[in-house]
Amino acid sequence: MAELRLGPLLRYVDGSTATVWVEASRPCAVRVRGADGSGGEARTFQVAGHHYALVTVTGLTPGTTTPYEVHLDGTGVWPLPGSPFPPSVIRTPADGDPVRLAFGSCRWAAPPADEKDPVGPDALDTLAARMAADPDGERPDVLVLLGDQVYADETSKATRRWLAARRDLSDPPGNEVADYEEYTRLYYESWLDPEVRWLLSTVPSCMIFDDHDVIDDWNTSAAWLADMRATPWWRERLLSGLMSYWVHQHLGNLSPAELAADLLFAAVREAPDGTDELRSFACKADADPASVRWSYRRDFGRVRLLMVDTRAARVLDEEARSMLDPGQARWLREQALDAPGSYDHLLIGTSLPWLLPHLVHDAEAWNAALCRGERGERWARFGEDLRRRADLEHWAAFPSSFDALTELIAEAGSGPDAPATVCVLSGDVHHAYIAEPAWPAGTGPDARVLQLTCSPVHNAIPLAIRLGFRFGWSGLARVLGRRFAGHGCCPKPPIDWRRTGGPWFGNQLMTLTLRRRSARLRLEQARGAARLDVVAESQLTP
Repeated sequence: MAELRLGPLLRYVDGSTATVWVEASRPCAVRVRGADGSGGEARTFQVAGHHYALVTVTGLTPGTTTPYEVHLDGTGVWPLPGSPFPPSVIRTPADGDPVRLAFGSCRWAAPPADEKDPVGPDALDTLAARMAADPDGERPDVLVLLGDQVYADETSKATRRWLAARRDLSDPPGNEVADYEEYTRLYYESWLDPEVRWLLSTVPSCMIFDDHDVIDDWNTSAAWLADMRATPWWRERLLSGLMSYWVHQHLGNLSPAELAADLLFAAVREAPDGTDELRSFACKADADPASVRWSYRRDFGRVRLLMVDTRAARVLDEEARSMLDPGQARWLREQALDAPGSYDHLLIGTSLPWLLPHLVHDAEAWNAALCRGERGERWARFGEDLRRRADLEHWAAFPSSFDALTELIAEAGSGPDAPATVCVLSGDVHHAYIAEPAWPAGTGPDARVLQLTCSPVHNAIPLAIRLGFRFGWSGLARVLGRRFAGHGCCPKPPIDWRRTGGPWFGNQLMTLTLRRRSARLRLEQARGAARLDVVAESQLTP
């Protein structure tokens, strides 16, 4: 008899359809059945000995909440017998409903319940516990996870023991994951957490990778990539990371129409074993990153979300360094400017912040100039070493991309059909803050533009990060940053900006509530098993 190994994850939801992702123990038919007669069925497909299905649920009614069950070969496997959680439901939006979008990044898997958590309560666990205690209370309409959903390079004690039973950890990559099977262990550890498993079964989710989903500082520079490709274990790690991301995260980001048109998805499902097809795809993505687009668009009524890949889509040539390859940059521009007046809020999800503390921004721009050779070969070698040691790889480290994104935001936010807000949603930096840009007089957009950064969901916050980022916003730091920029002959950024909230440190989530042209922001920190404390709340628009 087939068993449910992982999931269900509720992924895409609109007014009448939804997708539900599962992993089963063997080949089977997966059926999702809604209490109102809605439902869908799909056969599992196989990758590397694992059996997955992504079921499209149809027949849903807008503006309803529908409990659902999962059956494998006709046997009910979800809800779990004796589950302490309320039924998993699919909530479909109706026209005019507000959109509550919760977001964050950087989540270490929570330790077993009988172990002390060294980094404090997990914000996702805490959100799940609060929702379970009040099933009819407020909940997010979508959960946006902005990277580092799993940590391939920072494994837990339990995972290291599992790895040691599988292979010799004295061989590279040691206690980091090495192949597809080891990646599946990370997803089991993270998504079988009881609270998180239930949360992901009942709140739709959008995801994008960041570096730790593969390795710290993934694609930080051409020299870094050359060094990694010279190591014997890197290729298998990268291919496995892309393959497992496609299966576990990327597929669920797509709408049913996009899935139906996806040739790779069709090939993998039709093959007795889709491993070769998926591996060939990953090989092509490695050889030619521009051949793949991981970025995607989701519309929630009159809210447009553009999730942008800022890792695999990079151009690393120092003379043409760019956060996005030309095709990805063109896609982002087309989506942001498509159908003006059709959305009230534009959200750009990018794991890496666009606006950083001024000292950090100037240091990254200076470092990019050094690595480009502006101060000679000796400084270039120093710059490359510093870039890797200090993680200098955000939008500011790609100056032309920073300027292009700034220009696009101004264009999208201007004119008679401008949205009320343009918000850049980011994580990565293990704290939260709000920054607001200002354009030169008479050139700024009509929309209110904000950088909203929220991280981590569940991770460590070293003292050095706290002190460094607090100092980074200070006036003294700004003066110091301009000195760095002057040494690199870096032009001033096309905009100025100021911090209007934070920094806040802790395991946390931000929630945007968007209704018509109104926007409200709330930041909550995990304080206990079912306690999310509001530490900041503000009305962004009237």
